[in-house]
This record gives sequence, structure tokens and C-alpha cells, in this order.
Amino acid sequence: MQLNLAGRTALITGASQGIGHAIARVLAAEGCHLHLAARNRMAMETLKAELAAYPVEVTVHEADLGTTEAMVALDKACGDYDILMNNAGDIPAGSIEDVTDESIRRGFDLKVFGYITLSREFWRRRKGKGGVIINVIGNSGENWDAAYFAGSTGNAALMSFTKALGGRSMDEGIRVVGVNPGPVDTPRMFKIMKRKAIDMLGDESRWEELYAKYPGKRPATAEEVADLCAFLASPRAGYISGTVVTIDGGIAARGSVI
Repeated sequence: MQLNLAGRTALITGASQGIGHAIARVLAAEGCHLHLAARNRMAMETLKAELAAYPVEVTVHEADLGTTEAMVALDKACGDYDILMNNAGDIPAGSIEDVTDESIRRGFDLKVFGYITLSREFWRRRKGKGGVIINVIGNSGENWDAAYFAGSTGNAALMSFTKALGGRSMDEGIRVVGVNPGPVDTPRMFKIMKRKAIDMLGDESRWEELYAKYPGKRPATAEEVADLCAFLASPRAGYISGTVVTIDGGIAARGSVI
């Protein structure tokens, strides 16, 4: 399917690995110019070199995005882009006895407040001109997990933010859509799975055993999530706004984390 994204410009946060990395590859193949933002410049430069096979412009922004000031500066540095892929996040896993307020605040500053801040700046820039905000959130926001309570809380907030903003955003020519991945084969997921293995099996080294309990006995691939994000950002999804699309093999629908 031709997504009609050629010539568009997207900002992708958390672009150095995992889902953000995969989104960059899909959008570049569709002819979309890119701004890549993350802390790991080397990884993004490597990705930029790989994307040279496509006739698109790729700009790298090395930044720690855990503050309002950093997000505002990033938006300004990117100029007039028309697709925002909010993807950066690192909310800690663990029970309420294990996770500190300080670590939760750091996670929320990057993901919850980061998504809101960058969306606000994008809104101001694109209001009346058109654009798309894709919030990559996570199915723990609808499939609550005491062993990942901070993520469940933060993601539920971003689901509400997406629906609240996206419910009215088409009046201003902007679409706002959320994507809720379940377990995805990324370095971020390895950290969460190791934490779950401690809680469930008493041994973090046994984390791969937990995949036997997932649909299809595997996590999603980053490419599967990226393909969904690219479609939702495209004109092919032009009447989709104010909703969250879940990609988790049915985990949330059956009401079970594992």
C-alpha cells in the first residue's frame, strides 16, 4: 500500500533503538524526511548512514529529553515538521515497594510530561496547517500490572491525554492517535522482562521462559509496531483521531499481563 508520505517531515523521539529506530526505517522507505532525537548520538549516526539509501534528509539531535526546556529546544531545532512521533520513555518496572518516587518522577518527566510538552509545541506550530501526533504509549495503560504500576499509571495518563486532545484536534487540522504496544522485542523490554522474571520466577536469567505464556509464544517485533505507526501517520488514516490502537496479540483483551 502506498502511504503517500513522500515529502513529509517527521520528528521521532527515542530514535536510537527499538521502536523509534524501526519507525525511522519505515518512514524513510516511504520518502519521509526525518529528525531523530535521543541521547545516543553514535547509534543515530549509524542509523542515518543506513538511511542514506533513501532520498530523504535525516537530521540527528543528541539530547537528554527529560526536561521541558529540552523538549522546547528540540521542537525549535526541528523547524516546521508535520508528523510528531512521541516515543521516548523509560518508566521503571517494579512493585510499589521497590520503585522510588525519584525514579518515577524521572520516568514521568521524560515520557508523560515529555509527550505533553512536545505535543503542545507541535500544536502551536501546526494549528490550522495540518499535522499528526502519534503517541507510542504501551498496553500496561489498559492492562494494569502491579509489577509495573508506574508504567500502568503513566501510560493510562497518556491514553487519556491522547483521547482528550484527539477528540477535538481535527477542528484544528491535527490528528492525535495513540499506539499501545504490548511486549516488543527491544532492549527496553528486556529490562522489564528481567524484572518480571525476578518477581515471578525468582531469577532474572529465566526471563525468556516467560515468552511461552505470550500469544504466539513471542513478543511483537519493532517492525510490526513501526508499520502500524506509519499507517496511522499517513493520509490513509485521515479520519482516525482521539483513539488508541492496541498491538499486543490480544493480551489486553484477555485481561492478563502474561
